[in-house]
Amino acid sequence: MWRNPLRSLTAQLRPIKTPDADLTGKVVIITGANSGLGLEAARLFVRFNAKTVILGCRDIQSGEHAKRDIEVSENKPGDVVQVWKIDLASYNSVTEFCRRVTTELSRLDIVVANAGLIASRYEAFEGYERQLTVHVISTFLMVLLLLPMMRRTKAMDSQQHTPISLPRRLATTDVPHIVIVGSNSHFYTQFPERKEPSIFEALRGDSNMGDRYGTTKLLSVLIVRELAEHMVLDKELEPSVILNTLDPGYCQTRLLRENAYSRPLMWILAIASTLVGRTAEMGARTYVLAASAGRESHGRYMEDGEISRESGFVYSQEGQVVQKRAYIELREILERIQPGISNHIQG
Repeated sequence: MWRNPLRSLTAQLRPIKTPDADLTGKVVIITGANSGLGLEAARLFVRFNAKTVILGCRDIQSGEHAKRDIEVSENKPGDVVQVWKIDLASYNSVTEFCRRVTTELSRLDIVVANAGLIASRYEAFEGYERQLTVHVISTFLMVLLLLPMMRRTKAMDSQQHTPISLPRRLATTDVPHIVIVGSNSHFYTQFPERKEPSIFEALRGDSNMGDRYGTTKLLSVLIVRELAEHMVLDKELEPSVILNTLDPGYCQTRLLRENAYSRPLMWILAIASTLVGRTAEMGARTYVLAASAGRESHGRYMEDGEISRESGFVYSQEGQVVQKRAYIELREILERIQPGISNHIQG
């Protein structure tokens, strides 16, 4: 599962292209948007004329601070940015957030699942290690609960427009997008749990915590690939909702706020962040690029704002088997949380 680190290093030194997107009339949700990449991505979505940008935050107070910061910097009225409560450590919070979305909004164009953490200290939420709960289970719970509304948005737009009437700049944003924020750490995880009878049961405990972040990001990559196939069973049809995942690169953010690694390694990472780390704004550009990428990005992994290639394990015979196992296990977990949710996948 290894890759040459020089590839990532050289990419870090190249600027990310400025997105060319017009999001006029679009409604955007981004979780974990009170700071770092989430905040800067929300700022860019506002800058590109989104009608509504919802900051999905665990802490409403910090979310309101982020809202005011965006409104001042972008000179936007108070109704463009909204702060809604969501805590991905709680299934009830996720389902309540999605219920509010489907009852209070008339459309939904872009969802960016950005909320995440790196933790070396074991803690369980909803019976699973918290990184697994936040990065995988709750994230895809939200995705599946919001899929029907995003398909209705696409159907509504299709009735109102013909392809010839769409402005050229909207050619890549005429389809709703779901973007899962991943990481190239999925290249480096050892992931021994894949050999256990149940992957998710093996990840309940506190073993291999130093590997856990990368493991959850690898699971996200695998599940995005498999879910994307099941969303469009007829290969001749284009997806009504584009689902992709991205790595924003190594950025100057507070992701390591929990001191997840040893002190020497934290010092090294801090120095590396200063020397080669992207600014949060530069990293946030990758979010907008993924959220406006073409249909060829469906089910794919993006780096540096472009479609890239996942780890070699993903393409291996074993990786294909693990991909299907992880998808089936997750679907069963989500069915226990929300019976009937699997019916949202196809459409």
